[in-house]
Parts: sequence; C-alpha cells; structure tokens
Amino acid sequence: MNRTKHTYTIANPKKIKNQLLQWAAQFEDVVWLDSNNYLDQNYKTHDAILAVDAFTSIKTSYEGAFDRLEEYQQTTKDWIFGYLSYDLKNDTERLQSANDDFVKFPDLYFFQPKRIFLLKGNEIELHYLPMVDDEMEYDWNNITTPSVQDTHAIDDTSLHIKLKIHKEAYKNKVRKMLSHIQKGDIYEANFCQEFYAHGTINPIETFQHLNDISAPPFATFLKMEDHFLLSATPERYLKKEGNKVLSSPIKGTARRGNDIHEDAAFAKALSEDPKERSENIMIVDLVRNDLSRIAQKGSVTVEELCKVYPFKQVHQMISTISAQISVGVSPVDCIRTTFPMGSMTGAPKIRAMEIIEDLEETRRGLYSGTVGYFTPEGDFDFNVIIRSILYNAVDQYISYSVGSAITAKSDPDKEYAECLLKAKAMREVLE
Repeated sequence: MNRTKHTYTIANPKKIKNQLLQWAAQFEDVVWLDSNNYLDQNYKTHDAILAVDAFTSIKTSYEGAFDRLEEYQQTTKDWIFGYLSYDLKNDTERLQSANDDFVKFPDLYFFQPKRIFLLKGNEIELHYLPMVDDEMEYDWNNITTPSVQDTHAIDDTSLHIKLKIHKEAYKNKVRKMLSHIQKGDIYEANFCQEFYAHGTINPIETFQHLNDISAPPFATFLKMEDHFLLSATPERYLKKEGNKVLSSPIKGTARRGNDIHEDAAFAKALSEDPKERSENIMIVDLVRNDLSRIAQKGSVTVEELCKVYPFKQVHQMISTISAQISVGVSPVDCIRTTFPMGSMTGAPKIRAMEIIEDLEETRRGLYSGTVGYFTPEGDFDFNVIIRSILYNAVDQYISYSVGSAITAKSDPDKEYAECLLKAKAMREVLE
C-alpha cells in the first residue's frame, strides 16, 4: 500500500523526540526506537523511528508463529513493527516453556502502522497510510504544540523489588550448570534471573529516565494496549540490508571507572580477560553456524572480534558477523533460522535452551526476545531485549531480568555480581 510522505525541518531534534513520545501515548499500539546518536554502519540508519496506530496486526502464540509472520509480512509488503518473544524457540525446535509467566505478553505481535515518523538529523519524514494522510498537518501541529496532560497514572509509593532466585539458590543453580559443562552437555549457556515488583509506574517517564542514564543504540519503548516494554538495550540481534545480514552479539561486561585512567584500565582488562574473550568467541562461532544455514557459500565473515565499546553504565565486548543471503531465503526465514539469538542461549544451542528451561524459575517471554521492524522492501532491523523493564499495567506487575554467560571458568559469586551490575540501571530507575 502506497503511503503519503512529507518532510519537515526541525530545529531541536532532542525536543521533538520528547514531543513525539508524549503524543504517541494516546495510541494502543506504539513502537519507539531511539539510536541515541549511534549512527554508523553497524548501528541505526535513523536517529529515531516512531510507529503508531495499527491498521492491521497479527498476535499469536508460538505454535506456527513464524509461518503466520511469513504470511503477514509477504501479504502486507509494507512497514510492520513488533516483537518476537524468546518462547518462539518452541516453534523452531521441539522445546517447551513450562515456567511461570507473570508479565503475560503474547508470544508474537506485529502491526502495520497508519503513521510512521523517521527522524534523522534536522529532518523528519512522515509516512501515512491514505486513510489518515489528511490528518498529517493536524498531527504535526499537535506534536509540536502539545497540551499538558498526564500520559499514565503513577503511584507515589515506592516499589519493593524482590528476587525470584536469591543469592545462594542462584549460586547452586550456576553450580548445576557447571556440572553440565563438566559432563560435556554444553560449553556455555546464558543463565538469567528475574527481579519483580507490584505497583504502578508511568511508562513514558520511566523509559525516558532509563534511556537518559543508559543512552544505548537500540533503546525501545513499546506499548501494546496495557503491556509495556521500556528497554535500554545496547545489542543488535540481526539486521538485513539488501542481500546482507549482520549480527552483533555482546558477551563480556565490565563496570565504568570513576575517572579516565580507571575507566581505561577497566576497558583494557575486559579486552584481555581470557574468560570474557572465550565467552564471546564461543557465541561468535554459534552465530557463524546459524548464519551459514542461510548464507551464500563462503560469505560468512567476522567483521569485528571482541572489540570493547564504552556505554554510560558499562563497558561491553562486542563482535560483528555478516553474511550474504542465499537465493530464495525470505526475510522471515533469516530470523526463523537464527532465533533465538546465540548471546541469550548457549552452545550447543538446543541443549543449552533445555538446561536453561530446567534451571530458570520464570518464563523469559519478551526478555531475550527481540523488537524491530520490516520495511516494504523486506529489509529489517531487530535488537536483543536486555536491560529492560516489562510492565503489565492491568496486573500491576513490573519485571526486569538479567543474566550472564556460564562457562567452565565461571565463578558463581562473580556471575552473581555481574548480574547485579547489569541490573543497576533498572533498579535505579524504579527505586
């Protein structure tokens, strides 16, 4: 379906971002993607993207989810935005998710938005479907001259954050995972734990606070009726542009220093840490194997190996792997074949996911899943949902999960400390 397009010049991109997000709160379906100025070949092609107001949509459990997404993407041949939860692993493999789920997101959701906003530099493009194109100027005036309004009720009482797995129980579970590694069942697995609270929050204000203190390249605000994702993820799962796909898994985390010299020392120590490099390289091998199943022979390339990047909260070790797609492989097949992402599972992948299911206490759901979009041309970009808050406003349930990669060299106390480091931003925002 052809869209009506119009470009506006803006004087203050930071201000317009805030105005767009506040205006979007009126809609039931919202995806906001903010690159926080990480504009290079491995990050975003836009400063921010906003999609609102579903014209068509698809919502499903994991059974047959990828086939339904394939049909939907091929039928619309338009921009579609949405998410895939971690539990779609059950659609691609003979696996199950039997743990408790208190956040209750559907397993897969995508929608074709009536209104899309693409922000880059001092220009913003509006892409409207024909049934709302006469509202473009009206919307733009409301966005740039907003009325003061409360976007969502907020409780003024403090939240009491609890753990699903307490420290000693967590360490015992890590030891069980280490026994699997010692027996040769797996080489590495990502083991996660949930933190939760009961109460109400203002989703937009909470997201903006989280984004301000983290400023990651794949920040995401998602609203699906009364379900919210507030994400400060720094990680890309998979991007397709033309015939090329690219994945940038993260494995390896270190805290930031209090001054420039201490910070540089932490980054250097991370880059040289044999355990962290081992974790990262194992996942690189897993991603290479996943991509080889959809790639032209000999085209899988490690573009960057174990490079340390500074973010506001932590240093991260990131590698980048790319491939040229084989003829006949559809955009959805690229995702189906490589999902869930290697950085959130382990190696060998299927056995690692079985052990993860056995040792974790709650379903991951959207955590460890992905949010992103397909373009009308079949290109796409999807992140990895980590460093994120999930909120069910009806049940007043707030959740965030963190994890770490367990290898033969893992120490349970250090793994627990790494989880607390990763949880720091979410806890700070909520408390």
